[in-house]
Amino acid sequence: MGEQPIFTTRAHVFQIDPSTKKNWVPASKQAVTVSYFYDVTRNSYRIISVDGAKVIINSTITPNMTFTKTSQKFGQWADSRANTVFGLGFSSEQQLTKFAEKFQEVKEAARLARDKSQEKIETSSNHSQASSVNGTDDEKASCAGPADTHLKSENDKLKIALTQSAANVKKWEIELQTLRESNARLTSALQESAASVEQWKRQFSLCRDENDRLRNKIDELEEQCSEINREKEKNTQLKRRIEELESELREKETELIDLRKQSEIIPQLMSECEYVSEKLEAAERDNQNLEDKVRSLKTDIEESKYRQRHLKVELKSFLEVLDGKIDDLHDFRRGLSKLGADN
Repeated sequence: MGEQPIFTTRAHVFQIDPSTKKNWVPASKQAVTVSYFYDVTRNSYRIISVDGAKVIINSTITPNMTFTKTSQKFGQWADSRANTVFGLGFSSEQQLTKFAEKFQEVKEAARLARDKSQEKIETSSNHSQASSVNGTDDEKASCAGPADTHLKSENDKLKIALTQSAANVKKWEIELQTLRESNARLTSALQESAASVEQWKRQFSLCRDENDRLRNKIDELEEQCSEINREKEKNTQLKRRIEELESELREKETELIDLRKQSEIIPQLMSECEYVSEKLEAAERDNQNLEDKVRSLKTDIEESKYRQRHLKVELKSFLEVLDGKIDDLHDFRRGLSKLGADN
């Protein structure tokens, strides 16, 4: 039935640098399809990835392999048959997790297949030994009866099992030859990959030099742009200053026009001012006269107050004298009344 894909995803493929055994070398220019294949005939599992017409991954899964997550989106495993380490870079952590889970599942299936194969080999070996022993017994006891017939039947079954074991050995030899051919192809692909790596290194060096040159050019352009921006900012500031000066000039012109209008009415204001000054002087003279009159009135008032106080004193004295006279008059009247009464 051949091989059938059982799981497929996309990832960037890398291989370990064979010279340093440390740096990763890109095996694909972009994300490519990476698939798990199951070979029903051989009961084996492989990871295969093809970039165009080039096979970049052909790794048979064995129970001894381990898939290791080195980051959230990158994982790797070592293939001793291909003598290299493969690395896969995924676009998300979920894809990496699914691939790692499938790797563990396939690894467990490969272990079970190996255990079953070993059990079949041991069973075939035991049956072969039993067949040899039973064959010797049949020669020694060719006329042993119904028990011998049963042993002969068992011997035939063991021979069939031995034949099947030989067929399995032939199949394993074919598989070994296929693996050797696959290893030869992988070796050739690895050599081509090494040549491609050298070419990529040269191209990378050229690209890096070009990148440095472009960066320097970009830095120069950025510096020029900065100078242009500074000049633009200065021009903007100058424009604002010019606008402010123009606004101030317009205000000064307006003030000058107002002053000119005011200068036209200055003679009228001067005449009015002289008229007002004359009025003010007349008012001051009137005020001075009024002040003199007020001072004169104050003097008259003081004299009147003084006379009033003097009159009050004289009136008080007069009233006191008058009271004395009235008292004397009352005394005189009482004396007269008394004299009239006596007479």
